[in-house]
Amino acid sequence: MTFIPQPGLVLRGIDTPLRRADFKLVAFDMDSTLINIECIDEIADAVGRKAEVAAITEATMRGEIKDFKESLTRRVALLRGVPVTALQRVHDERLHLNPGAETLVAACRAAGLKVLLVSGGFTFFADRVKARLGIDFARSNLLEDAGSRLTGKIVRQSWGDICDGAEKRRTLLEVASLLGLPPERTIAVGDGANDLPMMGAAGLSVAFHAKPKVREQAMVAIDSGGLDRLLEVLR
Repeated sequence: MTFIPQPGLVLRGIDTPLRRADFKLVAFDMDSTLINIECIDEIADAVGRKAEVAAITEATMRGEIKDFKESLTRRVALLRGVPVTALQRVHDERLHLNPGAETLVAACRAAGLKVLLVSGGFTFFADRVKARLGIDFARSNLLEDAGSRLTGKIVRQSWGDICDGAEKRRTLLEVASLLGLPPERTIAVGDGANDLPMMGAAGLSVAFHAKPKVREQAMVAIDSGGLDRLLEVLR
């Protein structure tokens, strides 16, 4: 039976609904995918640098700035001196789950999939989103602070320095391997250019309200509605 998606859902190479049971791991980007904001832009707003940081963020997500590590290092440097308390304010006042996030994650978990959050954003927010959604694994960047204020640097962690596109791909494949899964049984969901490496490695790639470059390469593109629209394809 030919599958005809409803408006706002674009499929490439898929002509019948897929079975959730055929997948065992789903990986999500966080900023602008699971949540409604780019956290670094909102933190920068605390020191009047949002426009400057957001311009770099946007160019990076479109793929115009190729080196994510350089881009993130430049943006984080602009956060030097921001009070640590600003992170909690951003979380409490500006961060919301994107529509359909809870429904999709719950449906995946009910079908037996493990859930991975892998983000070029920050652990402060990733840990809270992970707890709220009951996500199994998370990897993100850790902002350095000197007590009460950010230093403008990122802390090196056991797995490396910065979670960029290459690290997102490596993390997806690492977790799949730990679970004994081949890559074709994984799903990757994202919106920006730094999500493309993990999306390319996954068995099913999903672009959510994504930049044109990402949308063009994804097997599923959700252009309107919430994340739970993936359930129209993944039954």
